[in-house]
Amino acid sequence: MAVLDILEFPDPRLRTVAKPVTTVDDALRAFIGDLLETMYDCSGIGLAATQVNVHRRLLVMDVSETRDEPKVFINPEVTVLDETLGSYDEGCLSVPGFYEEVNRPQKVRVDALGRDGEAFSEELDGLSAICLQHEIDHLDGKLFVDYISPLKRQRIRRKLEKAHRLRA
Repeated sequence: MAVLDILEFPDPRLRTVAKPVTTVDDALRAFIGDLLETMYDCSGIGLAATQVNVHRRLLVMDVSETRDEPKVFINPEVTVLDETLGSYDEGCLSVPGFYEEVNRPQKVRVDALGRDGEAFSEELDGLSAICLQHEIDHLDGKLFVDYISPLKRQRIRRKLEKAHRLRA
């Protein structure tokens, strides 16, 4: 397994809409292992393939306190089960160092394929539901900064662009 490079905002590749996964094979399972290793290495709770410049509808998550309950969602489709919004301070591995309040539905159902290509359905609530929606946004070319004011988004963009220049 390998730790992959994560794209950072405002990289335009983060705006690419991911295409459905058509084959679940050993190569995809190896990539899933790399996604999980990258997520754990960066202390994240979720990571979408788009964030590592692979534009396929695939994401991984682990919101457990012990960090030993990885979940894999291939071609996830979400249905909102409760319109009640929850407010969370969201952060993102692609927007490092920034956290902003985002409102999302608190209870959803996801239909997806698992690591072995088997279809499953699961109801999620709380942090799991929020994380899943955040990662699916990545697959749709959206970032959590799209939910905040244009002024805050521009401020974050400028700070990250400056940090990128200093690292270059």
